[in-house]
Amino acid sequence: MKRAIITISESGNVNIPSGNVWMSFSELVVLFDVAAPTLKATIRAIHKSGVIAEHTQHCEVMPYTYWATLYNMDMIVALAFRINSYGAEKIRTEVLKRICGREEKVCYLFSLANCSKAIS
Repeated sequence: MKRAIITISESGNVNIPSGNVWMSFSELVVLFDVAAPTLKATIRAIHKSGVIAEHTQHCEVMPYTYWATLYNMDMIVALAFRINSYGAEKIRTEVLKRICGREEKVCYLFSLANCSKAIS
């Protein structure tokens, strides 16, 4: 199976491929920059809550005699909203930007209360 992974560049740019995104546990640890037990507990909590079913993962035999559990985009997005880390924040921001189709807006407020000149 050909698969793609999500990456975050050193400058903070998130690359979410439009293809078949499946990531291994170790790739998720690096992506979210969290300890392995934290990630495992979060995955277990997501499965236990019933938000995402176990079919969002599958085992794949990798070359040279080892196997890995792979997680799809559903689980990756759920993890991004449950983990509090720099990587998770970047993923959340990118996902919301793609869903909403806009960047965050900045609102500037100017006070004219002490202005003695008339505005025409």
